[in-house]
Amino acid sequence: MEKVWLKSYEPGVLPEVDVKKYASIPEIFWKTVEQHPDAEGFTNMGVTQTYRETGELVNQLASFLQNHLKLPHGERVAIMMPNVLQYPIATFAILQAGLVAVNVNPLYTPRELEHQLNDSGATTIIVLENFANTLELVLNKTPVKNVIIASLGDLLGTVKGTLVNFVVRKVKKMVPNYRLPTAISFKQALSIGKQTPFKKVELNLEDLAFLQYTGGTTGVAKGAMLTHGNMCANMMQASDWIKSRVIPGKEIVITPLPLYHVFSLTVNLMLFTQAAGKNILITNPRDIPGFIKEMKKYKVTVMTGVNTLFNALVHNPEFATIDFSTWKIVLGGGMSVQKSVADKWQKITGHPLIEAYGLTETSPGVCVNPMNIPAYTGMIGLPIANTDVQLRNADGSLTAPGEAGELWVKGPQVMRGYWNRPDETAKVMDADGYLATGDVCVMDERGYFKLVDRKKDMIVVSGFNVYPNEIEDVVAAHPGVLEVACVGVPSEKTGEALKLFVVKKDPNLTAKDIIAFCRENLTAYKVPKDIEFRNELPKTNVGKILRRALRDESAA
Repeated sequence: MEKVWLKSYEPGVLPEVDVKKYASIPEIFWKTVEQHPDAEGFTNMGVTQTYRETGELVNQLASFLQNHLKLPHGERVAIMMPNVLQYPIATFAILQAGLVAVNVNPLYTPRELEHQLNDSGATTIIVLENFANTLELVLNKTPVKNVIIASLGDLLGTVKGTLVNFVVRKVKKMVPNYRLPTAISFKQALSIGKQTPFKKVELNLEDLAFLQYTGGTTGVAKGAMLTHGNMCANMMQASDWIKSRVIPGKEIVITPLPLYHVFSLTVNLMLFTQAAGKNILITNPRDIPGFIKEMKKYKVTVMTGVNTLFNALVHNPEFATIDFSTWKIVLGGGMSVQKSVADKWQKITGHPLIEAYGLTETSPGVCVNPMNIPAYTGMIGLPIANTDVQLRNADGSLTAPGEAGELWVKGPQVMRGYWNRPDETAKVMDADGYLATGDVCVMDERGYFKLVDRKKDMIVVSGFNVYPNEIEDVVAAHPGVLEVACVGVPSEKTGEALKLFVVKKDPNLTAKDIIAFCRENLTAYKVPKDIEFRNELPKTNVGKILRRALRDESAA
C-alpha cells in the first residue's frame, strides 16, 4: 500500500526512526539511571524509589540470578506479580542478566500456570506470596527449580513494610497458606546478590527478551518471542511519536494496567523509563474509589487504560473532582474505545482519549492517533514509523481503496514467531515478514485506519456481515446501559443471530427499550432481538470483555 498516512503525521514526527540506536533494553535503562539518577522512578503504596536506587537493586538481583543461581544465557525466568515495586526490578534484572522474562498473570488458575511454565520451560519464578499457593499446586509438574517469593512490604521500609505484611497476611488474609520449603525471599535474593559484583552480559538486538503469552481465550496460549530489537524498536517508534508532549524527567505516569500486559509493559514501563518518568504503580485498579484517591495525590501528566476502566471512572462521581490541569496524554488500547465513553471522558477531563492499536505479536504498537487531535476520532490512528501495512481479502489479494480487509503488518516491532510453535507461526506470518493481525480494518483517504472488528468475531446474519463493535458502540450510547457485549449465536432462520449481554445503569431499562434504540440507529438485520441482562460481564485481566466466554455459554 502507498503510505498515504505519512501526510497526516503530526509536524515533526519522522516517517523513519533509528530503531537500532540501542543494542538492548538494559542499555536504555542504564542510560536513564546515569542521566537522571535522582529522578523519582517508581512509586507504590506511598513509597518512591529514584532511578539510582532502582538501578542498585536491579544490579543486586541480576547478580543473584547470575552468580548464585548461575542461570545460563537465554534461560527463562517467570514473573508472577501485579504492579508492585519488585516488578520493574525483576524485569530489568532478568534482561540485564541475559535471561528471558516470561510474564505470568498472577490470577491464573493452576491449570493455566502449569501450561505456561511447561511451555516456556521456565526454571525460575519470582512470585508475590499472595499467589504462591497456586504455584505450590503445580510446582512438581513443571521445570521450575528456583522460587523467589516477594511480599508486598519488602521494599516499603522496615516499619511500614512490617505493618503492611501483617495486615495483608493476618488481618485481610490475602495470603493463602502455602508450603514451598526450598523458596528464597526476594529480600534474601537481593542480600545475597549484593555480596558479588554483577558481570556485564553482552546483548544484541537478536537476543530474546520476553516470551509474552497470548491467545489464551482462543485456544492454547502461545508465547510470542519478542527480542530486544523488537522492544527497542517499538520504544523508538513511540518515543518519536510522543516527543512533542514529553519532557524527559518531568512526566508523572499513572499505571493502572498490569505491567505483565504488553501494552503497559512497553508504554508505561519501557517507554517512560526511557523518558525518566515517574511511574505511579496501581496494584489494584479494580478498586475504583481507591484508584481515584491515589490519582488525586499527584500532578499526573500521562495515563494509559482500556475502555472498561475509562467507563468505570467516568461513571464514578468522585472522578470529576480530580484536577486535570496537568494532564497531557491519555492513551486507550487493548480493546476498542467506545465513542460514548470517549465523549464522557473529554467532557469531564477536558482532554481527548487518544486511541492506539497493537497486539502482543507487535511489541505491541502498530497504529496511534496523532497527539494533537482535538477530540476522539473513532479511528485506531496512523501506522507508526518504519511500519508497512496491507489490507487483504480472504484470498490474500489486496482490497480495493475504501474496502475493509484483514490488517497485515510488517516492521521491526513484529515478533520473531511463537515459541516452539513453527506451525502456529506459519499460520500468521508470510514469507515476506507480514503478520496477520486477525483484525478487519478500513483505511480512509487520509491514511487513518478504522477497526471494524476481529475477523473471528464477525457475525454473518442472512449472508450479511455484522461486526459486534458497531452494535456495541450504538448500544453503549444508550443512557441506561453501563456495559454491553454482542455475540453471534446459531439460528435456523438466519444462520447466525445477534445476542446482547447488557449490564444496566438504569434499573428500569428493558429489552424493548434497547431494541427500540437499536432500530433508530441500525439497519434491520443489525438489530438484536435476544437480550440478556447480567450483573457483570466476563473480562480478561486488563478488563477486556471476553466475547468468546459469552459465546461458549450461549452454545452450552
